[in-house]
Amino acid sequence: MKSLMSLVQDVLTSVGTWCRVSTTQDSKTILRRVEAEGLSFLTITLPSFGSDLQKGLESGKVDSQLFQGFDHGRGCLPLFLGGFIGLIFDRSTGLLLDNPSVDAIFAVRQVTLMCSKVAMTCTPKRVKSAIDQYIECEKEVKSCDRLLSSSSKKDFARVSQLLWADVLSHVDRTVYDGSIIPRHGPGATADGLKGNLKFTQATWPRRLEEYFPSGEFLFPNWRYYDADRVHILEPGTEIPVKVITVPKTLRTPRIIAIEPTAMQYVQQGIMEVLVDAISSDDNLGSIVGFDDQGPNQSMACKGSSNGSLATLDLSEASDRVSNQLVRILLKNHPHLARGVDGCRSRKADVPGYGVQRLAKFASMGSALTFPIEAMIFTIIIFMGIENGLSRPLTKKDIKSFIGKVRVYGDDIIVPVEFTHHVVEMLETFGFRVNLSKSFWTGKFRESCGKEYYDGEDVSIVRVRQDLPTQRGDVLEIISTVSLRNQMYHRGLWDVAAVLDQWLGRIIPFPTVLPESPVLGRNSYLGYAQERLHPHLHSPLVKGYVVRSIIPIRKCENGDALLKFFLKRGDLPFADRESYERSGRPSAVDIKLRWASSV
Repeated sequence: MKSLMSLVQDVLTSVGTWCRVSTTQDSKTILRRVEAEGLSFLTITLPSFGSDLQKGLESGKVDSQLFQGFDHGRGCLPLFLGGFIGLIFDRSTGLLLDNPSVDAIFAVRQVTLMCSKVAMTCTPKRVKSAIDQYIECEKEVKSCDRLLSSSSKKDFARVSQLLWADVLSHVDRTVYDGSIIPRHGPGATADGLKGNLKFTQATWPRRLEEYFPSGEFLFPNWRYYDADRVHILEPGTEIPVKVITVPKTLRTPRIIAIEPTAMQYVQQGIMEVLVDAISSDDNLGSIVGFDDQGPNQSMACKGSSNGSLATLDLSEASDRVSNQLVRILLKNHPHLARGVDGCRSRKADVPGYGVQRLAKFASMGSALTFPIEAMIFTIIIFMGIENGLSRPLTKKDIKSFIGKVRVYGDDIIVPVEFTHHVVEMLETFGFRVNLSKSFWTGKFRESCGKEYYDGEDVSIVRVRQDLPTQRGDVLEIISTVSLRNQMYHRGLWDVAAVLDQWLGRIIPFPTVLPESPVLGRNSYLGYAQERLHPHLHSPLVKGYVVRSIIPIRKCENGDALLKFFLKRGDLPFADRESYERSGRPSAVDIKLRWASSV
Protein backbone atom coordinates (compact mmCIF):
# COMPACT_ATOMS: atom_id res chain seq x y z
CA MET A 1 0.00 0.00 0.00
CA LYS A 2 2.80 2.41 0.91
CA SER A 3 4.53 1.77 -2.43
CA LEU A 4 1.39 2.64 -4.41
CA MET A 5 0.83 5.76 -2.32
CA SER A 6 4.42 6.88 -2.92
CA LEU A 7 3.99 6.27 -6.64
CA VAL A 8 0.84 8.40 -6.74
CA GLN A 9 2.70 11.16 -4.88
CA ASP A 10 5.60 10.94 -7.36
CA VAL A 11 3.18 11.26 -10.27
CA LEU A 12 1.51 14.21 -8.52
CA THR A 13 4.86 15.99 -8.15
CA SER A 14 5.75 15.32 -11.80
CA VAL A 15 2.48 16.63 -13.27
CA GLY A 16 2.62 19.56 -10.85
CA THR A 17 5.96 20.59 -12.35
CA TRP A 18 4.45 20.03 -15.79
CA CYS A 19 1.53 22.40 -15.04
CA ARG A 20 3.48 24.75 -12.72
CA VAL A 21 1.18 23.95 -9.82
CA SER A 22 2.18 23.51 -6.18
CA THR A 23 1.25 20.04 -4.95
CA THR A 24 2.56 20.14 -1.37
CA GLN A 25 -0.87 20.24 0.31
CA ASP A 26 -2.30 17.70 -2.15
CA SER A 27 0.49 15.26 -1.29
CA LYS A 28 -0.21 15.72 2.43
CA THR A 29 -3.91 15.07 1.81
CA ILE A 30 -3.10 11.80 0.05
CA LEU A 31 -0.88 10.69 2.93
CA ARG A 32 -3.45 11.64 5.57
CA ARG A 33 -6.38 9.95 3.87
CA VAL A 34 -4.51 6.76 2.97
CA GLU A 35 -3.51 6.44 6.62
CA ALA A 36 -7.15 6.92 7.64
CA GLU A 37 -8.96 5.02 4.86
CA GLY A 38 -6.39 2.54 3.59
CA LEU A 39 -5.92 1.39 0.02
CA SER A 40 -9.55 2.13 -0.88
CA PHE A 41 -8.69 5.84 -1.04
CA LEU A 42 -6.35 5.17 -3.97
CA THR A 43 -8.46 2.56 -5.72
CA ILE A 44 -12.03 3.76 -5.09
CA THR A 45 -12.19 7.32 -3.72
CA LEU A 46 -9.63 8.91 -6.04
CA PRO A 47 -11.14 7.25 -9.14
CA SER A 48 -14.52 8.69 -8.13
CA PHE A 49 -12.85 12.14 -8.08
CA GLY A 50 -11.53 11.51 -11.60
CA SER A 51 -14.95 10.36 -12.78
CA ASP A 52 -16.48 13.56 -11.39
CA LEU A 53 -13.97 15.60 -13.36
CA GLN A 54 -15.17 13.91 -16.55
CA LYS A 55 -18.79 14.60 -15.60
CA GLY A 56 -17.88 18.26 -15.10
CA LEU A 57 -16.23 18.39 -18.50
CA GLU A 58 -19.36 16.83 -20.02
CA SER A 59 -21.81 19.21 -18.31
CA GLY A 60 -19.54 22.26 -18.53
CA LYS A 61 -19.60 23.08 -14.82
CA VAL A 62 -18.89 21.92 -11.27
CA ASP A 63 -21.92 21.68 -9.01
CA SER A 64 -22.61 20.43 -5.49
CA GLN A 65 -23.06 16.86 -6.71
CA LEU A 66 -19.44 16.57 -7.82
CA PHE A 67 -16.32 15.87 -5.75
CA GLN A 68 -18.30 14.85 -2.68
CA GLY A 69 -16.12 13.79 0.22
CA PHE A 70 -13.61 16.55 -0.50
CA ASP A 71 -13.60 20.02 1.10
CA HIS A 72 -14.65 22.86 -1.20
CA GLY A 73 -13.55 25.79 0.95
CA ARG A 74 -15.22 29.10 0.07
CA GLY A 75 -15.51 28.53 -3.68
CA CYS A 76 -17.19 26.01 -5.95
CA LEU A 77 -14.06 23.98 -6.57
CA PRO A 78 -12.56 21.32 -4.30
CA LEU A 79 -9.43 22.24 -2.38
CA PHE A 80 -7.79 18.90 -3.24
CA LEU A 81 -5.96 19.27 -6.57
CA GLY A 82 -7.39 22.78 -6.59
CA GLY A 83 -4.38 24.18 -8.43
CA PHE A 84 -5.12 21.90 -11.38
CA ILE A 85 -8.91 22.24 -11.17
CA GLY A 86 -8.56 26.03 -11.24
CA LEU A 87 -6.92 25.73 -14.67
CA ILE A 88 -10.01 23.92 -15.93
CA PHE A 89 -13.00 25.58 -14.19
CA ASP A 90 -13.67 29.11 -12.98
CA ARG A 91 -12.97 29.30 -9.25
CA SER A 92 -15.95 31.55 -8.44
CA THR A 93 -18.69 30.20 -10.72
CA GLY A 94 -17.55 26.61 -11.29
CA LEU A 95 -18.12 27.00 -15.04
CA LEU A 96 -15.77 25.40 -17.53
CA LEU A 97 -13.20 27.89 -18.79
CA ASP A 98 -13.28 28.91 -22.45
CA ASN A 99 -9.80 27.47 -22.92
CA PRO A 100 -9.21 24.94 -20.13
CA SER A 101 -5.71 23.54 -19.72
CA VAL A 102 -5.48 20.17 -21.46
CA ASP A 103 -2.33 19.43 -19.45
CA ALA A 104 -4.28 20.01 -16.22
CA ILE A 105 -7.06 17.71 -17.41
CA PHE A 106 -4.48 14.99 -18.08
CA ALA A 107 -2.79 15.67 -14.73
CA VAL A 108 -5.96 15.27 -12.65
CA ARG A 109 -6.98 12.16 -14.55
CA GLN A 110 -3.51 10.61 -14.24
CA VAL A 111 -3.31 11.18 -10.48
CA THR A 112 -6.85 10.12 -9.64
CA LEU A 113 -7.46 7.24 -12.08
CA MET A 114 -4.06 5.54 -12.22
CA CYS A 115 -4.93 3.05 -9.46
CA SER A 116 -8.53 2.44 -10.52
CA LYS A 117 -7.79 -0.91 -12.13
CA VAL A 118 -5.17 -2.47 -9.90
CA ALA A 119 -5.94 -6.20 -9.87
CA MET A 120 -6.93 -7.00 -6.30
CA THR A 121 -9.14 -9.45 -4.50
CA CYS A 122 -12.35 -7.90 -3.20
CA THR A 123 -13.81 -8.44 0.21
CA PRO A 124 -16.29 -11.35 0.51
CA LYS A 125 -19.06 -8.80 0.91
CA ARG A 126 -18.27 -7.17 -2.43
CA VAL A 127 -17.96 -10.56 -4.13
CA LYS A 128 -21.39 -11.57 -2.83
CA SER A 129 -22.81 -8.25 -3.99
CA ALA A 130 -21.47 -8.88 -7.50
CA ILE A 131 -23.05 -12.36 -7.57
CA ASP A 132 -26.34 -10.93 -6.31
CA GLN A 133 -26.21 -8.35 -9.11
CA TYR A 134 -25.65 -11.15 -11.63
CA ILE A 135 -28.87 -12.83 -10.46
CA GLU A 136 -30.73 -9.50 -10.41
CA CYS A 137 -29.56 -8.79 -13.96
CA GLU A 138 -30.96 -12.15 -15.04
CA LYS A 139 -34.32 -11.25 -13.53
CA GLU A 140 -34.31 -7.93 -15.37
CA VAL A 141 -33.62 -9.68 -18.69
CA LYS A 142 -36.65 -11.92 -18.12
CA SER A 143 -38.77 -8.93 -17.19
CA CYS A 144 -37.70 -7.04 -20.31
CA ASP A 145 -38.58 -10.06 -22.46
CA ARG A 146 -42.12 -9.98 -21.06
CA LEU A 147 -42.55 -6.22 -21.44
CA LEU A 148 -41.08 -5.82 -24.92
CA SER A 149 -43.86 -4.83 -27.31
CA SER A 150 -44.71 -6.77 -30.46
CA SER A 151 -44.05 -3.65 -32.56
CA SER A 152 -40.53 -3.38 -31.12
CA LYS A 153 -39.90 -7.02 -31.93
CA LYS A 154 -41.23 -6.52 -35.46
CA ASP A 155 -38.99 -3.51 -36.04
CA PHE A 156 -36.04 -5.39 -34.59
CA ALA A 157 -36.63 -8.26 -37.01
CA ARG A 158 -36.92 -5.90 -39.98
CA VAL A 159 -33.70 -4.00 -39.22
CA SER A 160 -31.98 -7.34 -38.50
CA GLN A 161 -32.69 -8.47 -42.03
CA LEU A 162 -31.70 -5.13 -43.52
CA LEU A 163 -28.31 -5.28 -41.84
CA TRP A 164 -27.42 -8.92 -41.48
CA ALA A 165 -29.34 -10.96 -44.08
CA ASP A 166 -26.38 -11.46 -46.43
CA VAL A 167 -23.88 -12.21 -43.67
CA LEU A 168 -26.17 -14.66 -41.89
CA SER A 169 -27.16 -16.39 -45.13
CA HIS A 170 -23.49 -17.14 -45.79
CA VAL A 171 -22.94 -18.53 -42.29
CA ASP A 172 -26.24 -20.43 -42.49
CA ARG A 173 -25.02 -22.15 -45.67
CA THR A 174 -21.72 -22.99 -44.01
CA VAL A 175 -23.53 -24.69 -41.12
CA TYR A 176 -25.87 -26.54 -43.53
CA ASP A 177 -22.91 -27.78 -45.60
CA GLY A 178 -21.20 -29.13 -42.49
CA SER A 179 -18.21 -26.87 -43.11
CA ILE A 180 -17.82 -25.53 -39.57
CA ILE A 181 -14.37 -26.44 -38.29
CA PRO A 182 -14.39 -26.53 -34.48
CA ARG A 183 -11.57 -25.25 -32.33
CA HIS A 184 -10.63 -25.51 -28.68
CA GLY A 185 -10.15 -22.27 -26.80
CA PRO A 186 -7.17 -21.62 -24.53
CA GLY A 187 -9.08 -21.15 -21.29
CA ALA A 188 -10.59 -23.31 -18.57
CA THR A 189 -13.72 -25.39 -19.10
CA ALA A 190 -16.59 -26.34 -16.82
CA ASP A 191 -15.70 -30.03 -17.02
CA GLY A 192 -12.08 -29.38 -16.06
CA LEU A 193 -10.33 -30.34 -19.31
CA LYS A 194 -7.21 -28.31 -20.12
CA GLY A 195 -4.81 -28.11 -23.04
CA ASN A 196 -4.38 -31.34 -25.01
CA LEU A 197 -6.80 -33.13 -22.70
CA LYS A 198 -9.62 -31.33 -24.51
CA PHE A 199 -8.98 -33.58 -27.52
CA THR A 200 -9.87 -36.58 -25.35
CA GLN A 201 -13.35 -35.30 -24.48
CA ALA A 202 -15.92 -38.06 -24.35
CA THR A 203 -19.18 -36.22 -23.55
CA TRP A 204 -21.35 -34.64 -26.23
CA PRO A 205 -24.72 -32.92 -25.74
CA ARG A 206 -27.60 -34.40 -27.72
CA ARG A 207 -28.50 -30.92 -28.97
CA LEU A 208 -25.23 -30.76 -30.93
CA GLU A 209 -25.80 -33.98 -32.85
CA GLU A 210 -28.05 -32.50 -35.58
CA TYR A 211 -25.42 -30.24 -37.14
CA PHE A 212 -22.24 -31.21 -35.29
CA PRO A 213 -22.28 -35.02 -34.97
CA SER A 214 -19.89 -36.45 -32.40
CA GLY A 215 -18.57 -39.00 -34.88
CA GLU A 216 -17.17 -36.19 -37.02
CA PHE A 217 -16.20 -33.70 -34.33
CA LEU A 218 -14.57 -35.93 -31.70
CA PHE A 219 -12.54 -38.15 -34.04
CA PRO A 220 -10.12 -37.47 -36.92
CA ASN A 221 -12.30 -39.60 -39.24
CA TRP A 222 -14.84 -42.41 -39.08
CA ARG A 223 -12.11 -45.06 -39.02
CA TYR A 224 -11.30 -43.94 -35.48
CA TYR A 225 -14.92 -43.77 -34.34
CA ASP A 226 -15.55 -45.49 -31.00
CA ALA A 227 -19.18 -45.54 -29.92
CA ASP A 228 -18.24 -46.81 -26.45
CA ARG A 229 -16.09 -43.72 -25.86
CA VAL A 230 -18.83 -41.17 -26.56
CA HIS A 231 -21.30 -40.38 -23.81
CA ILE A 232 -24.30 -38.46 -25.16
CA LEU A 233 -25.79 -35.99 -22.69
CA GLU A 234 -29.54 -35.47 -22.81
CA PRO A 235 -30.75 -31.87 -22.24
CA GLY A 236 -31.51 -32.52 -18.56
CA THR A 237 -28.03 -33.90 -17.86
CA GLU A 238 -25.91 -31.28 -19.62
CA ILE A 239 -23.05 -29.63 -17.75
CA PRO A 240 -24.04 -26.04 -16.83
CA VAL A 241 -21.66 -23.13 -17.26
CA LYS A 242 -19.71 -22.42 -14.11
CA VAL A 243 -20.04 -18.83 -12.91
CA ILE A 244 -16.94 -17.58 -11.08
CA THR A 245 -15.43 -14.28 -9.99
CA VAL A 246 -11.89 -13.21 -10.84
CA PRO A 247 -9.96 -10.22 -9.45
CA LYS A 248 -10.65 -6.97 -11.29
CA THR A 249 -10.57 -4.00 -8.92
CA LEU A 250 -10.96 -3.48 -5.18
CA ARG A 251 -14.44 -2.10 -5.89
CA THR A 252 -15.86 -5.16 -7.67
CA PRO A 253 -14.70 -8.47 -9.15
CA ARG A 254 -15.20 -9.55 -12.74
CA ILE A 255 -17.82 -12.23 -13.31
CA ILE A 256 -17.27 -14.78 -16.05
CA ALA A 257 -18.95 -18.04 -17.01
CA ILE A 258 -16.77 -21.05 -17.83
CA GLU A 259 -18.30 -23.06 -20.67
CA PRO A 260 -18.24 -26.88 -21.00
CA THR A 261 -15.57 -28.18 -23.41
CA ALA A 262 -18.02 -29.43 -26.05
CA MET A 263 -19.97 -26.17 -26.17
CA GLN A 264 -16.92 -23.94 -26.49
CA TYR A 265 -15.43 -26.31 -29.07
CA VAL A 266 -18.36 -25.66 -31.43
CA GLN A 267 -18.80 -22.00 -30.44
CA GLN A 268 -15.23 -21.26 -31.54
CA GLY A 269 -15.92 -22.77 -34.97
CA ILE A 270 -19.11 -20.78 -35.57
CA MET A 271 -17.51 -17.61 -34.22
CA GLU A 272 -14.63 -17.87 -36.67
CA VAL A 273 -16.94 -18.08 -39.69
CA LEU A 274 -19.29 -15.39 -38.37
CA VAL A 275 -16.53 -12.87 -37.61
CA ASP A 276 -14.89 -13.50 -40.98
CA ALA A 277 -18.22 -12.96 -42.78
CA ILE A 278 -18.88 -9.68 -40.94
CA SER A 279 -15.34 -8.40 -41.46
CA SER A 280 -15.52 -9.21 -45.18
CA ASP A 281 -18.78 -7.32 -45.72
CA ASP A 282 -18.22 -4.08 -47.64
CA ASN A 283 -20.40 -2.00 -45.32
CA LEU A 284 -20.67 -3.78 -41.99
CA GLY A 285 -16.96 -4.58 -41.89
CA SER A 286 -16.41 -0.83 -41.47
CA ILE A 287 -19.10 -0.45 -38.81
CA VAL A 288 -18.42 -3.43 -36.54
CA GLY A 289 -14.89 -4.20 -35.33
CA PHE A 290 -13.39 -7.27 -33.67
CA ASP A 291 -9.60 -7.00 -33.76
CA ASP A 292 -8.75 -3.36 -34.46
CA GLN A 293 -9.58 -0.67 -31.92
CA GLY A 294 -7.92 2.03 -33.99
CA PRO A 295 -11.07 3.19 -35.85
CA ASN A 296 -12.94 3.63 -32.55
CA GLN A 297 -10.07 5.62 -31.11
CA SER A 298 -9.77 7.84 -34.20
CA MET A 299 -13.50 8.50 -34.20
CA ALA A 300 -13.41 9.35 -30.49
CA CYS A 301 -10.66 11.86 -31.21
CA LYS A 302 -12.74 13.35 -34.02
CA GLY A 303 -15.80 13.55 -31.77
CA SER A 304 -13.85 15.39 -29.09
CA SER A 305 -12.54 17.85 -31.65
CA ASN A 306 -15.68 18.83 -33.57
CA GLY A 307 -18.46 17.44 -31.36
CA SER A 308 -19.97 15.40 -34.18
CA LEU A 309 -19.69 11.96 -32.60
CA ALA A 310 -20.75 10.57 -29.21
CA THR A 311 -19.09 7.70 -27.34
CA LEU A 312 -21.36 5.36 -25.39
CA ASP A 313 -20.50 2.66 -22.89
CA LEU A 314 -22.85 -0.06 -21.63
CA SER A 315 -22.97 -1.62 -18.17
CA GLU A 316 -23.18 -5.43 -17.92
CA ALA A 317 -23.50 -5.47 -21.70
CA SER A 318 -23.09 -9.18 -22.40
CA ASP A 319 -25.28 -10.22 -19.46
CA ARG A 320 -28.17 -8.16 -20.81
CA VAL A 321 -28.31 -9.66 -24.32
CA SER A 322 -31.57 -11.62 -24.27
CA ASN A 323 -31.69 -15.00 -25.97
CA GLN A 324 -35.08 -13.99 -27.34
CA LEU A 325 -33.42 -11.20 -29.34
CA VAL A 326 -30.88 -13.67 -30.72
CA ARG A 327 -33.71 -15.93 -31.83
CA ILE A 328 -35.35 -13.04 -33.67
CA LEU A 329 -32.00 -12.16 -35.26
CA LEU A 330 -31.54 -15.72 -36.57
CA LYS A 331 -35.14 -16.75 -37.24
CA ASN A 332 -34.83 -16.57 -41.07
CA HIS A 333 -31.64 -18.64 -41.00
CA PRO A 334 -32.80 -21.96 -39.55
CA HIS A 335 -29.58 -23.96 -39.79
CA LEU A 336 -27.51 -21.29 -38.09
CA ALA A 337 -30.28 -20.70 -35.55
CA ARG A 338 -30.36 -24.36 -34.55
CA GLY A 339 -26.59 -24.57 -34.59
CA VAL A 340 -26.20 -21.55 -32.31
CA ASP A 341 -28.96 -22.78 -30.02
CA GLY A 342 -27.34 -26.20 -29.92
CA CYS A 343 -24.02 -24.86 -28.60
CA ARG A 344 -25.61 -22.35 -26.21
CA SER A 345 -25.50 -23.34 -22.55
CA ARG A 346 -28.99 -23.01 -21.08
CA LYS A 347 -28.09 -23.23 -17.40
CA ALA A 348 -25.51 -21.73 -15.07
CA ASP A 349 -24.16 -22.92 -11.73
CA VAL A 350 -24.09 -19.72 -9.67
CA PRO A 351 -22.31 -19.65 -6.28
CA GLY A 352 -24.87 -19.41 -3.50
CA TYR A 353 -27.83 -19.84 -5.87
CA GLY A 354 -27.27 -23.25 -7.44
CA VAL A 355 -28.14 -24.09 -11.05
CA GLN A 356 -30.19 -21.36 -12.74
CA ARG A 357 -31.89 -21.41 -16.15
CA LEU A 358 -30.65 -18.50 -18.26
CA ALA A 359 -32.67 -15.91 -20.12
CA LYS A 360 -29.54 -14.14 -21.37
CA PHE A 361 -27.86 -15.46 -24.50
CA ALA A 362 -24.52 -15.99 -22.77
CA SER A 363 -22.16 -14.37 -20.29
CA MET A 364 -18.53 -13.49 -20.87
CA GLY A 365 -16.91 -16.85 -21.51
CA SER A 366 -18.86 -17.99 -24.54
CA ALA A 367 -16.93 -17.58 -27.80
CA LEU A 368 -20.09 -16.26 -29.45
CA THR A 369 -20.81 -13.52 -26.92
CA PHE A 370 -18.64 -10.84 -28.54
CA PRO A 371 -19.86 -11.13 -32.17
CA ILE A 372 -23.51 -11.72 -31.25
CA GLU A 373 -23.70 -8.77 -28.88
CA ALA A 374 -22.05 -6.54 -31.50
CA MET A 375 -24.72 -7.55 -34.03
CA ILE A 376 -27.52 -6.90 -31.52
CA PHE A 377 -26.14 -3.47 -30.58
CA THR A 378 -25.78 -2.50 -34.24
CA ILE A 379 -29.43 -3.35 -34.91
CA ILE A 380 -30.65 -1.30 -31.96
CA ILE A 381 -28.41 1.64 -32.89
CA PHE A 382 -29.94 1.83 -36.36
CA MET A 383 -33.42 1.43 -34.90
CA GLY A 384 -32.68 4.53 -32.83
CA ILE A 385 -31.40 6.34 -35.92
CA GLU A 386 -34.61 5.40 -37.73
CA ASN A 387 -36.61 7.03 -34.95
CA GLY A 388 -34.48 10.13 -35.28
CA LEU A 389 -35.07 10.27 -39.02
CA SER A 390 -38.78 9.33 -38.70
CA ARG A 391 -38.50 6.90 -41.59
CA PRO A 392 -37.22 3.39 -42.34
CA LEU A 393 -33.60 3.04 -43.37
CA THR A 394 -32.34 1.69 -46.67
CA LYS A 395 -29.12 -0.08 -47.66
CA LYS A 396 -27.90 3.24 -49.03
CA ASP A 397 -28.56 4.87 -45.66
CA ILE A 398 -26.52 2.22 -43.87
CA LYS A 399 -23.57 2.88 -46.16
CA SER A 400 -23.81 6.61 -45.48
CA PHE A 401 -23.13 5.98 -41.77
CA ILE A 402 -19.72 4.43 -42.35
CA GLY A 403 -17.33 6.58 -40.35
CA LYS A 404 -20.19 7.81 -38.16
CA VAL A 405 -21.30 4.61 -36.42
CA ARG A 406 -18.87 2.12 -34.93
CA VAL A 407 -19.35 -0.86 -32.59
CA TYR A 408 -16.50 -2.65 -30.83
CA GLY A 409 -17.97 -4.84 -28.11
CA ASP A 410 -19.82 -2.47 -25.78
CA ASP A 411 -17.82 0.55 -26.98
CA ILE A 412 -20.28 2.37 -29.23
CA ILE A 413 -19.89 5.50 -31.35
CA VAL A 414 -22.89 7.27 -32.94
CA PRO A 415 -23.60 10.70 -34.43
CA VAL A 416 -24.39 13.21 -31.68
CA GLU A 417 -27.73 14.22 -33.24
CA PHE A 418 -29.03 10.65 -32.79
CA THR A 419 -27.62 10.04 -29.31
CA HIS A 420 -30.84 10.42 -27.34
CA HIS A 421 -32.75 8.24 -29.80
CA VAL A 422 -30.09 5.52 -29.59
CA VAL A 423 -29.90 5.67 -25.78
CA GLU A 424 -33.68 5.47 -25.51
CA MET A 425 -33.78 2.49 -27.86
CA LEU A 426 -31.02 0.67 -25.97
CA GLU A 427 -32.94 1.14 -22.73
CA THR A 428 -36.14 -0.09 -24.39
CA PHE A 429 -34.37 -3.39 -25.06
CA GLY A 430 -33.10 -3.69 -21.50
CA PHE A 431 -29.59 -2.31 -21.81
CA ARG A 432 -28.07 0.22 -19.43
CA VAL A 433 -26.02 3.10 -20.73
CA ASN A 434 -23.22 3.92 -18.31
CA LEU A 435 -23.67 7.69 -18.12
CA SER A 436 -20.41 8.17 -16.20
CA LYS A 437 -18.51 6.71 -19.17
CA SER A 438 -20.68 8.04 -22.02
CA PHE A 439 -20.04 11.46 -23.53
CA TRP A 440 -21.74 13.61 -26.14
CA THR A 441 -22.29 17.22 -24.99
CA GLY A 442 -18.81 18.40 -24.02
CA LYS A 443 -15.40 17.96 -25.63
CA PHE A 444 -14.36 14.83 -23.74
CA ARG A 445 -14.62 11.40 -25.41
CA GLU A 446 -13.33 7.95 -24.59
CA SER A 447 -13.41 4.68 -26.50
CA CYS A 448 -11.39 1.47 -26.48
CA GLY A 449 -8.86 2.62 -23.90
CA LYS A 450 -8.15 6.05 -25.37
CA GLU A 451 -9.41 9.39 -24.02
CA TYR A 452 -9.43 12.76 -25.77
CA TYR A 453 -10.31 16.35 -24.95
CA ASP A 454 -10.81 18.82 -27.79
CA GLY A 455 -8.79 16.61 -30.12
CA GLU A 456 -5.89 16.23 -27.66
CA ASP A 457 -4.90 12.83 -26.26
CA VAL A 458 -5.40 12.82 -22.47
CA SER A 459 -5.11 9.04 -22.09
CA ILE A 460 -3.44 7.98 -18.87
CA VAL A 461 -1.13 5.21 -17.71
CA ARG A 462 -2.75 2.77 -15.29
CA VAL A 463 -1.17 0.65 -12.59
CA ARG A 464 -2.18 -3.01 -12.95
CA GLN A 465 -0.26 -4.62 -10.06
CA ASP A 466 1.29 -3.51 -6.79
CA LEU A 467 5.00 -2.69 -7.00
CA PRO A 468 7.42 -5.59 -6.40
CA THR A 469 9.58 -5.80 -3.28
CA GLN A 470 11.68 -8.88 -4.10
CA ARG A 471 12.86 -11.05 -6.98
CA GLY A 472 10.08 -13.56 -6.31
CA ASP A 473 7.34 -11.04 -7.16
CA VAL A 474 7.36 -12.13 -10.80
CA LEU A 475 4.01 -10.80 -11.97
CA GLU A 476 4.61 -7.51 -10.18
CA ILE A 477 8.05 -7.14 -11.78
CA ILE A 478 6.70 -7.79 -15.28
CA SER A 479 3.84 -5.35 -14.75
CA THR A 480 6.06 -2.64 -13.25
CA VAL A 481 8.53 -2.84 -16.14
CA SER A 482 5.62 -2.25 -18.49
CA LEU A 483 4.37 0.58 -16.26
CA ARG A 484 7.80 2.22 -16.24
CA ASN A 485 8.06 2.17 -20.03
CA GLN A 486 4.52 3.48 -20.47
CA MET A 487 5.30 6.35 -18.09
CA TYR A 488 8.45 7.11 -20.08
CA HIS A 489 6.66 7.16 -23.44
CA ARG A 490 3.87 9.31 -21.93
CA GLY A 491 6.45 11.94 -21.01
CA LEU A 492 6.46 11.35 -17.23
CA TRP A 493 10.23 10.95 -17.15
CA ASP A 494 10.61 11.81 -13.47
CA VAL A 495 8.28 8.97 -12.56
CA ALA A 496 10.12 6.64 -14.95
CA ALA A 497 13.38 7.54 -13.19
CA VAL A 498 11.86 6.68 -9.80
CA LEU A 499 10.74 3.29 -11.16
CA ASP A 500 14.22 2.78 -12.65
CA GLN A 501 15.68 3.01 -9.16
CA TRP A 502 12.93 0.80 -7.70
CA LEU A 503 13.41 -1.96 -10.26
CA GLY A 504 17.20 -1.57 -10.30
CA ARG A 505 17.32 -2.65 -6.66
CA ILE A 506 15.57 -5.92 -7.54
CA ILE A 507 16.78 -6.97 -11.01
CA PRO A 508 19.41 -5.89 -13.57
CA PHE A 509 17.63 -3.25 -15.64
CA PRO A 510 19.49 -2.56 -18.91
CA THR A 511 18.37 -0.16 -21.66
CA VAL A 512 16.65 -2.04 -24.51
CA LEU A 513 14.35 -1.41 -27.44
CA PRO A 514 10.61 -2.16 -27.03
CA GLU A 515 11.01 -5.25 -29.25
CA SER A 516 13.65 -6.83 -27.00
CA PRO A 517 12.67 -9.92 -24.96
CA VAL A 518 14.65 -8.55 -22.00
CA LEU A 519 12.82 -6.86 -19.14
CA GLY A 520 14.53 -3.49 -19.46
CA ARG A 521 14.02 0.25 -19.78
CA ASN A 522 13.11 1.94 -23.06
CA SER A 523 14.89 5.12 -24.05
CA TYR A 524 14.79 7.48 -27.00
CA LEU A 525 18.59 7.61 -26.74
CA GLY A 526 19.07 4.04 -27.98
CA TYR A 527 19.95 0.75 -26.33
CA ALA A 528 22.74 -0.92 -24.39
CA GLN A 529 25.33 -3.36 -25.72
CA GLU A 530 27.41 -5.47 -23.35
CA ARG A 531 28.65 -7.95 -25.94
CA LEU A 532 27.96 -9.14 -29.50
CA HIS A 533 26.27 -12.38 -30.47
CA PRO A 534 29.07 -14.66 -31.78
CA HIS A 535 27.14 -15.63 -34.91
CA LEU A 536 24.41 -13.04 -35.50
CA HIS A 537 26.55 -10.06 -34.41
CA SER A 538 23.53 -8.52 -32.71
CA PRO A 539 23.94 -6.53 -29.46
CA LEU A 540 23.43 -8.55 -26.29
CA VAL A 541 22.73 -7.57 -22.69
CA LYS A 542 22.37 -9.62 -19.57
CA GLY A 543 18.90 -9.32 -18.08
CA TYR A 544 15.77 -11.15 -17.07
CA VAL A 545 13.56 -12.76 -19.72
CA VAL A 546 10.02 -13.99 -19.10
CA ARG A 547 9.71 -17.77 -19.15
CA SER A 548 6.33 -19.50 -19.16
CA ILE A 549 6.11 -23.06 -17.89
CA ILE A 550 3.60 -25.02 -19.98
CA PRO A 551 2.16 -28.11 -18.25
CA ILE A 552 2.96 -31.57 -19.63
CA ARG A 553 -0.21 -32.86 -21.31
CA LYS A 554 0.52 -35.36 -24.06
CA CYS A 555 -1.64 -35.76 -27.14
CA GLU A 556 -1.22 -39.17 -28.79
CA ASN A 557 -2.62 -41.47 -31.48
CA GLY A 558 -6.05 -40.46 -32.83
CA ASP A 559 -6.27 -37.44 -30.55
CA ALA A 560 -2.99 -36.10 -31.99
CA LEU A 561 -4.28 -36.67 -35.53
CA LEU A 562 -7.47 -34.78 -34.69
CA LYS A 563 -5.41 -31.88 -33.35
CA PHE A 564 -3.40 -31.83 -36.59
CA PHE A 565 -6.52 -31.79 -38.78
CA LEU A 566 -7.99 -28.90 -36.77
CA LYS A 567 -4.86 -26.75 -37.13
CA ARG A 568 -5.38 -23.55 -39.11
CA GLY A 569 -3.02 -22.73 -41.99
CA ASP A 570 -0.31 -24.72 -43.75
CA LEU A 571 2.57 -23.92 -41.41
CA PRO A 572 3.52 -26.34 -38.61
CA PHE A 573 2.72 -25.56 -35.00
CA ALA A 574 4.84 -22.68 -33.73
CA ASP A 575 5.53 -24.65 -30.56
CA ARG A 576 7.51 -27.78 -31.37
CA GLU A 577 6.34 -29.37 -28.13
CA SER A 578 2.64 -28.70 -28.74
CA TYR A 579 1.84 -32.43 -28.63
CA GLU A 580 3.76 -32.83 -25.36
CA ARG A 581 2.88 -29.62 -23.51
CA SER A 582 -0.25 -27.54 -23.83
CA GLY A 583 -2.63 -25.13 -22.16
CA ARG A 584 -2.09 -21.92 -20.31
CA PRO A 585 1.15 -21.66 -18.32
CA SER A 586 1.04 -23.28 -14.90
CA ALA A 587 3.60 -20.75 -13.77
CA VAL A 588 5.38 -17.68 -15.05
CA ASP A 589 8.98 -17.02 -14.07
CA ILE A 590 11.84 -14.78 -15.15
CA LYS A 591 15.28 -16.13 -15.98
CA LEU A 592 18.59 -14.26 -16.05
CA ARG A 593 20.42 -14.76 -19.35
CA TRP A 594 22.09 -13.07 -22.27
CA ALA A 595 19.60 -11.84 -24.87
CA SER A 596 19.26 -9.31 -27.65
CA SER A 597 18.68 -5.70 -26.63
CA VAL A 598 16.97 -4.86 -29.95
